[in-house]
Amino acid sequence: MGEQAERPSVDAQVSRLTWDSMPSAPAEEGDLAPASPRSLTLRQLLSRGLTVFEKPVQLASGAWSREFIDVKAALARGSDLAVACRAVLELFPEVEFDVVGGLTMGADQFAHGIAILADASWFVVRKEPKSRGTNRLTEGATLGPSTRVLLVDDVITSGGSILKAFAALERLGAPVVAASTIVDRGDSARAFFASHSVPYRPLFTYADLGIPPVEKAG
Repeated sequence: MGEQAERPSVDAQVSRLTWDSMPSAPAEEGDLAPASPRSLTLRQLLSRGLTVFEKPVQLASGAWSREFIDVKAALARGSDLAVACRAVLELFPEVEFDVVGGLTMGADQFAHGIAILADASWFVVRKEPKSRGTNRLTEGATLGPSTRVLLVDDVITSGGSILKAFAALERLGAPVVAASTIVDRGDSARAFFASHSVPYRPLFTYADLGIPPVEKAG
């Protein structure tokens, strides 16, 4: 057998994903400046994540819509996920946070990706407490009054998932210093976070995607 190639160290592999070492985005057609992470993410969502059905389908919130957005499919490629995570970080240049996460499974990939780029810690909130061992509701970083949280999700309609995560963090005493989602399909989350004085900046709204807002399930 021939000699095996030396495998890069873990540190060397991780360093490829750090903020400064990320490759520049390709230039938009007819534009000399590189495309922004936000515009590249929008392109992926529209081309790979948005499906328009002939008849309405039921969403996780219980509401009905002809438009279905699958963020997980749109950003399944690692490089696309990294660009989207960078775009979310660019929404909060003035916000300092220690941990990033939200309710599983919508928040998982963004918690991991943003934590890598920002050199922060990640966590996820379970939908139900673990039924064995530690019986924990959260996994990942230890959360408490001294951990400043960036709360994230993939898609928000009525806001049920991100509000459930917010409530869990309140019980733990962990302060939410900012909140975001890749796509906000309604207006409920914005009103909720405004009432709690939490900066809330979705990467995209329904208007950005050119689709109607999702009405609350009756």
